[in-house]
Parts: sequence; structure tokens; C-alpha cells
Amino acid sequence: MNNKKYEEVTIHTEPVFQGKVISLQVDRVRLPNGETATRELVKHPGAVAVLAVKDGKIVLVEQYRKPLGRSQVEIPAGKLEPGEDPLEAAKRELEEETGYTCGSIRLLGSFATSPGFADEIIYLYVAEQLKAGNSNPDEDEFLDALELTYEEAVRFIAEGRIGDAKTIIAIQAWRLHQLTGTYEL
Repeated sequence: MNNKKYEEVTIHTEPVFQGKVISLQVDRVRLPNGETATRELVKHPGAVAVLAVKDGKIVLVEQYRKPLGRSQVEIPAGKLEPGEDPLEAAKRELEEETGYTCGSIRLLGSFATSPGFADEIIYLYVAEQLKAGNSNPDEDEFLDALELTYEEAVRFIAEGRIGDAKTIIAIQAWRLHQLTGTYEL
């Protein structure tokens, strides 16, 4: 649903940076009241994330996150390649990062990560009936897989070891499933 009442119309776009993962542009926009303003936009191809459930635990990965300057524990995730189907990307990321394949996987929903400045959308999947295999992370990815109970995951959140929105959303969806038998976002 797009409410035109609040729409900002782009007058001019100035590309600033083009990287491997993101690009940055500055847009001049016309506001609903006729005035103009500047918007700095991060463009991102989108990403997938996987809530992987195995024997009453969830499978996560720990890796260093340079922007935060510390390691974080997160659900398996990764960016979409151009034209890539999010379902196939979710299966790929699960196997690359954890070594697991799944007998069942389905979309829980999608959400914007930081709509105030970025267009990134994350597609969140739940994967069950996991089968162990060999992980194959990207050459610049250094991570370890671990399995946590809900109580351990909540403790990791309180300790700051888990702090990203996608993982916290997934943990809460998993808790809802434990209590009601259904996954909801």
C-alpha cells in the first residue's frame, strides 16, 4: 500500500559510491508541501536469513562484524545475487555457513532493515528437517556454527552476543512456534 499523501518525488540523483555490496546516492526530493530536501540512500540487493531448527535448538553462526568491532552470533544469512530467487539463496546460505541442508523450508515473511536510509529487504525463512553436511563459507568469511536453546538465545541477547534485528525477530518467531505451534512475524 502506497499512500501518495506522503510521497517524496525524486528531482535529481547523484551517485556517490558503487561497491561490491552497496551503493550510495544522494537524492534531491520534492516534499509533499512543495519544499525540497536531500536524502542520502544506501542501495542494497536484498538478503535472506534462515531460522534453522534442529532437535529443539536453533542453528546460528558466530562471526566478526567489522562495523560493530566485535563478534556477533546470528542466524545464517547472506545477500542476494542479481536475479537470484530468495528461496534458493536461503538454501545456499544455510549450507554454506552451517553445512546443513533441509528437508523443509518456507518463507516466514520479509522486512526492511533500515528504511530511513537503506532499501535492503530481508526475506526470513524457517528451515526444518536438517541434515548435516559440510560447510563451505565464502573465502573471506570466518565463522563457527553453534546450536542454542531458546533460553540460551535469550541470555545471548541480554549479554549483547546477539544484537541484530533479523536474529532477534527469528528467535521470537521460534518462541511463538514453541508456544502456539505456528510461526508468525
